[in-house]
Amino acid sequence: MNRDYPMTAAGTARRRLLLALGAGACANALRPAYAGASSTDVDVRAFGARGDGMTLDTDAINAAIAAAGAAGGGTVRFPAGRYLSFSIRLQSRVALYLDAGSVIVAADPARDPGRYDAAEPNAYDAYQDFGHSHWHNSLIWGENLEGIAILGPGRIWGRGLTRSGPGANRPSKAGDMPSSLGDKDPMGERARAGTVFGAEMDGKGNKAIALKNCRNVLLRDVSMLKCGHFALLATGVDNLTIANVTVDTERDGFDIDCCRNVRISDCAVNTPNDDAICLKSSYALGRARFTEHVAITGCQVSGFDLGSLLDGTFKTTQVKAPDEEGVCGRIKLGTESNGGFRNIAIANCVFEHCRGLAIESVDGAVIEDVTVDNLAMRDLTTAPLFIRLGRRLRAPAGSPVGAIRRINISNVVVSQANAPYASIVAGLPEAPVEDVRLANITIVYGGGGTAADARRAPPEQPDHYPEPSMFGVTPAYGLYVRHARNVEVHHADLRTAAPDARPPVVLDDVAGERFDHVQLGRAAGVPAIRRIRPAAAPRGA
Repeated sequence: MNRDYPMTAAGTARRRLLLALGAGACANALRPAYAGASSTDVDVRAFGARGDGMTLDTDAINAAIAAAGAAGGGTVRFPAGRYLSFSIRLQSRVALYLDAGSVIVAADPARDPGRYDAAEPNAYDAYQDFGHSHWHNSLIWGENLEGIAILGPGRIWGRGLTRSGPGANRPSKAGDMPSSLGDKDPMGERARAGTVFGAEMDGKGNKAIALKNCRNVLLRDVSMLKCGHFALLATGVDNLTIANVTVDTERDGFDIDCCRNVRISDCAVNTPNDDAICLKSSYALGRARFTEHVAITGCQVSGFDLGSLLDGTFKTTQVKAPDEEGVCGRIKLGTESNGGFRNIAIANCVFEHCRGLAIESVDGAVIEDVTVDNLAMRDLTTAPLFIRLGRRLRAPAGSPVGAIRRINISNVVVSQANAPYASIVAGLPEAPVEDVRLANITIVYGGGGTAADARRAPPEQPDHYPEPSMFGVTPAYGLYVRHARNVEVHHADLRTAAPDARPPVVLDDVAGERFDHVQLGRAAGVPAIRRIRPAAAPRGA
């Protein structure tokens, strides 16, 4: 026995680390260098990982991570193979590097001998769905860490993750998403029955990657398939970079919640049943915290059939999401919106076969200083642009209605927009949306609206879950604005592919509007702009 390293658990870990470092040194001579490579470069196979897709490698993976962490940091490598695992626990200053041909496969507790880490308690889980309120019940998770990374051309496959969660532990407001989505329980039966909230999730995992209160995080180059409720849930994460990541999953792609200094670039996210890139500001941390200083650039979002982005077939046989709307995808701010959003830039992004851009405050958030530039959209299933200030107020008692102000959207081109829904800017009578500027906008809608549609007075729906369909068919085919102040439209071209009896623009309780250099296609006898209850005389025409 080596006297320097007695055969204790710690000694065994040290011996394995030395062996792994030796193997890594040999392997590194054959591998190209990559940014962030470390001299502490360990191979999960040196800790007993099989990578055969049948043997559980959870303990070996976590031992390799622990050894790298104990050494002060390093890179844990996954050579080509399939690594079946339950919860993988990240540590500070440790990177996971997935070689080409390597796949981390989420185990299935229904058929594999093991379980995911338990969902930790959260006293504030009444204010957002179960998936947003817990992090440990994930394939890969980290909390209170710094300097972590997941890199490489390999893949994360959430094969054994669940896309669902339990119902909420309080009654939902009217208009919440259907309980069939697993997010909410409209009648609150679980709470009234005295059962343990979330007990049906015991042992299950519902996120591929979950990070809480971390900083200096890098995700780069990996692909992700079928990732449960979230491909990535990042809550309270600062200095987060996501680059060249491809996601093809059944629920949300990236959920960026209460985060600061975030850069998402050159990613492709396909999510037919939920949002692709979603900024949120929930109450999951027990306090209201802004999501701020965020740049999303060069990304593609879509709602193609699950798996058909990664296999390159781009199938469109699925026509609805579980909420019975058209397939989802999209970039969105909200719906969870307690803390607020500010200093957000979205640029050079492509939307295809999905919903449009959504900016939503319904739980008390202030959304301000948002700039959107250079969007190309095609085959949209709902409104191209949707800005909504509501009062669902899924928030602590006494929370006020939020605000939306200083939103600039420019250089947007859309074809095959869904005919029933115009682009929508909608506030509340007591809380109008303010200071929205639309410039250089070209949108071609399907057309087909009737004179009866043009006469519709959409319901207010102040506490409804925010989707364009909440108002029904809009009385304008191009732009419907209600309860807003200082809305400007410059250099816009709105038209339809087929005749439409609705006016291009309807303004309802709008003051300070300004239109210039606009082309508004319309049927004979139909006004270009219909104004309802104007709050003040318009500027311009």
